[in-house]
Amino acid sequence: MTLKTGLLTTLLPAALCAAPAHAKVIDQGEIGFTVAHTAQVPATPADVWKMLRMPQNWWSKDHSWSGDAANFWLDSQAGGCFCEKLPDTGSGVGSVQHARILFAKPNELLRLSGAFGPLQGEALDATLTIQIKETPTGSALRFDYVVGGYMRFKVAEIAPAVDKVIGEQLVGLANALGGALPPTRDEKAAEESAAETPEAKEESGLDAAVADLVEDEAKPAPDESR
Repeated sequence: MTLKTGLLTTLLPAALCAAPAHAKVIDQGEIGFTVAHTAQVPATPADVWKMLRMPQNWWSKDHSWSGDAANFWLDSQAGGCFCEKLPDTGSGVGSVQHARILFAKPNELLRLSGAFGPLQGEALDATLTIQIKETPTGSALRFDYVVGGYMRFKVAEIAPAVDKVIGEQLVGLANALGGALPPTRDEKAAEESAAETPEAKEESGLDAAVADLVEDEAKPAPDESR
C-alpha cells in the first residue's frame, strides 16, 4: 500500500495475498493483539540473515510510503533504523522510520520496534521478532508481531488485516530465498496429532507466542552428599 489514503482501508486491499501455511492472530484483547507466521526455506541461516538486511529485496512496495521498495534500507545493529527514503518532489528529500532495531543476533534473531503503516499514527508500541533456526533442508523462519496501546481502530477489525500484511512480508522473504518449502509428511502428521491434544487446545496467548523463544531452565545437579 502506498500509505497515503485512509487508515484501515489502506491495509485491507493489499492484505488479500497468499500467506505462509502457518499464520494466525494468536491473541487479542481490548488494547492489542499478537500475530505469528512461520515458514521454511531452502536457505542457510547465514543467507537468511543476509537477505533480512536488504528489505528492498523482499519487503513489499505496496507497504511503503514511496511506492518503491528500492527506497528501503536497514541498519542491522541495535539502535539502527529500518527506514525509507522519500524522493524529492520539489521540497527536498524526506524519510520515514518504519522501525528501530532492538536486538540483532546474526543468523538467529532480529527484533524491531515499530508500528507499521497507518498504525504509526496511533499511540502504540509494536515489536516484530524474526527468528531463524537451521533445519536439515535449510531454515525455519518465524515472525511474531505484538501490538499494544491506544488506537482508533477496533482490534477485531485491524488484527486480521495486520496479520495478513505481516504474512505478506514473510512470503516476500521466503520468495527471495528460493520459495517456501511445503511441510513434510511427518510434520503434517505431528501437527495433526498435536492439535488433537487437550494441551494444544489450551495453549494460547503470550505463552504460545514465545514458547519457542524460551529454553527450558537447566535443572540443578542432584546433591549426592545427602
